[in-house]
Amino acid sequence: MNIKLRDPNIIMKLSRLGSFHQSKLSFLRSFLNEFKDWDYNRDLFDLNKKGYGTAVYSFKKKNRVYSLICFANKINDHERSDRVIATKWDAAFTLHDGIPKKKDIERLRNEVPKQEVGRLSYKELTLSRANKSVRIFEHVVQSLSNGVQPNLNLLDKVGYLYRTTAVYGSGKFGLADRFRIKNREEINGPFRLEMMLVYLVRQFTFDQVNHVAKNRNPKKAIKLDPHICKNLGIGNSTGLGMAPFIVNHPTLLNNWIFCRETALKKIRELKKVDKKDSNLFKNCVRNSIKNITSWNTDSEYQLQKINLLLHDVRKFLTFLEKKFDFQKDYPFNELYLWLEKETCDECIEYIVSIMLEPFDEIVQPLVKKMSSDEEKYFNIPTDRTTKDLLSIIEKKYSNILTINFKKKENQKKFWFISKNKEEPRFADRFEEQGSELEQPLAIARDIKKLHEKLLSLRKSLTINEFLIDNSDLRHVIRRAFIVEKFPYSEIQDNTIGENTIPIDMLRLKLSFFGALKFDPKSDKWLRICMFQGAPLPNELKNFDDQWVYKS
Repeated sequence: MNIKLRDPNIIMKLSRLGSFHQSKLSFLRSFLNEFKDWDYNRDLFDLNKKGYGTAVYSFKKKNRVYSLICFANKINDHERSDRVIATKWDAAFTLHDGIPKKKDIERLRNEVPKQEVGRLSYKELTLSRANKSVRIFEHVVQSLSNGVQPNLNLLDKVGYLYRTTAVYGSGKFGLADRFRIKNREEINGPFRLEMMLVYLVRQFTFDQVNHVAKNRNPKKAIKLDPHICKNLGIGNSTGLGMAPFIVNHPTLLNNWIFCRETALKKIRELKKVDKKDSNLFKNCVRNSIKNITSWNTDSEYQLQKINLLLHDVRKFLTFLEKKFDFQKDYPFNELYLWLEKETCDECIEYIVSIMLEPFDEIVQPLVKKMSSDEEKYFNIPTDRTTKDLLSIIEKKYSNILTINFKKKENQKKFWFISKNKEEPRFADRFEEQGSELEQPLAIARDIKKLHEKLLSLRKSLTINEFLIDNSDLRHVIRRAFIVEKFPYSEIQDNTIGENTIPIDMLRLKLSFFGALKFDPKSDKWLRICMFQGAPLPNELKNFDDQWVYKS
């Protein structure tokens, strides 16, 4: 059986992309698999009684060492902010290439806590900062110092001791440029070093809370139970800054989606499935119910999605256990077709992620194909003709061409960069000023404009000739030639429409990071948790790869 890849005109709609969930292809999970055989160590832990000071953690294999350097700082409560423009944080971190010398640590102690204002060197690979969840952190310290474990219900509601507010890499603020390290086999995957930093920061939070509790009450204090540690992750607040990324990196976006779609296609094409694999799949679906029922949010929008997801997953589980026979040919194809007919988008994509769990032999080769050398595809083929371009647009953007941008509701919003906050913003074109500073993120509108211009021109005109008078459309001409080769490189939706929900774009990217339990605080920002349930560093050499679906 030869099954076609799913249609980009369906999959690349914002509502569908905003229903994606983590999977075995997600970056934090592929990071854990890559580094499970590395030697983990805590090389330095020089904190005072209050928990302020310096710590160093490392992963080592043969001659390669990556070291996380942590600086825990004392700040006042009113100085604590999750905003990008904050200037002080409870802790600041950098991932150092190799073993840091004493002079490296002294240099970094002066620069890392400054974050964007500081300057790093090519020896540093990533940079981040994080703030305590003050209520949770203090509760855990106080409980442990009194010789008891913390309140699990309280911990479940938050899910972390610290939350990061940014993780930087690839040459920012003096960090090592990507070209220096991109050929290292162990980091041949997007955001792998960023995932390493977040993972090691998680361990630091456990060590710090144990240390402070011990110093508060040396005779009575106990350590945080390892099972509780495993069920805590690292929080993150993510706003509109992440949304432009997936528009501005079309070939990277394509490779993420294409690998996921390829995995699904190959699984649907399996004629026979071993009982071991079908049982693993069914167990993951069963266990995933706990993930859904422990998903906390105050967002009505998200609660509706969770309730619908829970209803449809239970419906699917009933079908799977009582009516479905895995002995038949092409069982996963039949399951997929049933999902499309009987369940919501959120459930379809949730179960698609779980379908990947039994099939390492399909997933692992794809993990290495999720990066992109984007510069290769940046140049516009100026010798092509307007006839070629028109054909591409009509074939690849057929749904977008039906949008009427003369209607107010279809051009109601615009994207811009806030001068004061230096962050992307999303505003109402007809009620707020600044649309003349609009960022080039309205791809659908600009493609439609390009198409209308092309219709009035002779078809033999070269792109070179066309650009002489239409340089303002260069960005979408480039995108059209990219989507010709990369079918999932474009959001097939209107990003400036009245009904656009920006967090759909954030959720897409965060699902590939491996985030769990999205908690929208508005339609423009949300909180997430990373590595919740993941093995601890001392468990990496022998861990259950389906940890996401374990209690």
